[in-house]
Amino acid sequence: MDILGTILWPIKWVIELILVGFHTLWTTLGLNGTDGWTWILAILGLVLVVRSAMIPLMVKQVKSQRAMMDVAPEIKKIQDKYKGKRDQFSMEAMRRETMAVYQRTGSNPMAGCWPLLVQMPIFFGLFSVLNGAQHNTVGVGALNQELATSFSQADIWGAPLSATFLNNDGNVGVQILAGVMVVVMTVSQFITQKQITSKNVSQATKESPMYRQQQMLLYILPLTFLVSGVMFPLGVMTYWLISNFWTMGQQYIIIRNMPTPGSEAAKAREERLKARGKWVEPERKDSKGNVIVEAPVQQPAQRAQPVSKNRAKKKATGGKPGAGGASGKSTPPAKK
Repeated sequence: MDILGTILWPIKWVIELILVGFHTLWTTLGLNGTDGWTWILAILGLVLVVRSAMIPLMVKQVKSQRAMMDVAPEIKKIQDKYKGKRDQFSMEAMRRETMAVYQRTGSNPMAGCWPLLVQMPIFFGLFSVLNGAQHNTVGVGALNQELATSFSQADIWGAPLSATFLNNDGNVGVQILAGVMVVVMTVSQFITQKQITSKNVSQATKESPMYRQQQMLLYILPLTFLVSGVMFPLGVMTYWLISNFWTMGQQYIIIRNMPTPGSEAAKAREERLKARGKWVEPERKDSKGNVIVEAPVQQPAQRAQPVSKNRAKKKATGGKPGAGGASGKSTPPAKK
């Protein structure tokens, strides 16, 4: 066994256990174990278990991608600041300021890659198990020869699960079904990426170079799936298609409830919460990440009204007629 096979062995063992477990469940409930739809339902159960287990990784990946897109304008300003400067002092200063932005915002360029790296062995294991079963190959665990043969010979609407768009023994039904699945898979992948780039990015991020790169990937990745999909067996494409629908729904929930600040999704969420009376103003932070505390607004002091001399004199004497002034002399009586 090669190094890749050794790494994938425990992953394949778990995948086979889940796949065969769901197949046994459906056959116990009365479904035909050799029918293609029974195996499709087993693949559906496999998707639910695997993707549910990867929810924390997907949430972390989405948060990391959002954080990186949010800080892209600040990183661009730093790069422009040191543009054309290649001396050691300038390069060190640029690196230090860039790391300060990452630390303040809690973002990391590599954080978005780790979930993908963790998922890659799982996807390789899935492909190996499903592709091997479709070619009547015994698995490493629960997938014995009988089940592998059953999987390889199963079909839906006359299209064997082991057939591909290019390798179908002249079966037109396989070409039609595989073609529809490839198109739907490509469209679902495009919609999933479009959800992020159109609704869940701020205006400042849309003006950054990183956003333009994301827009390019928006069209390149679906085209990659469109080309490579014709080479995958129907069983593998079934898992891929169901997984895409899962991702599309998962992205919708994340964007709806955890939108990027300043994005269209964030504004829509704010309006929904305000309509229900549940909106709470978020804390404002300065450039260093410190919470800004608003000082209470002080009412201006009331201005004293000007008072005439006679009125002031009356106030000083209590308003009594004939009261003496400052010298204490009384007013002389009037002449008759």
